[in-house]
Amino acid sequence: MEKRLYRSRTDRMIAGVCGGIAKYFDMDPTIVRLLWVLIVMLGGSGILAYIICWIVIPEEPIG
Repeated sequence: MEKRLYRSRTDRMIAGVCGGIAKYFDMDPTIVRLLWVLIVMLGGSGILAYIICWIVIPEEPIG
C-alpha cells in the first residue's frame, strides 16, 4: 500500500493540515501543531505555508 499525504477529516482544528501531516509521519498531532506555531512566530511565513497546504493537500477520502 502506498503512503499518501491527506488532510485529516477527524483530527482537525482548522483545515486538518497538521493532523494529516502527523498521520503521514506517524507523530502526535499536537507536536506538529506546536512546531507550526513556532514557525509562524519565528518568521511569519508559516501562515502562508498553511494556506498553501490547505489548498494543495487533498482531503482524506471517506471510508
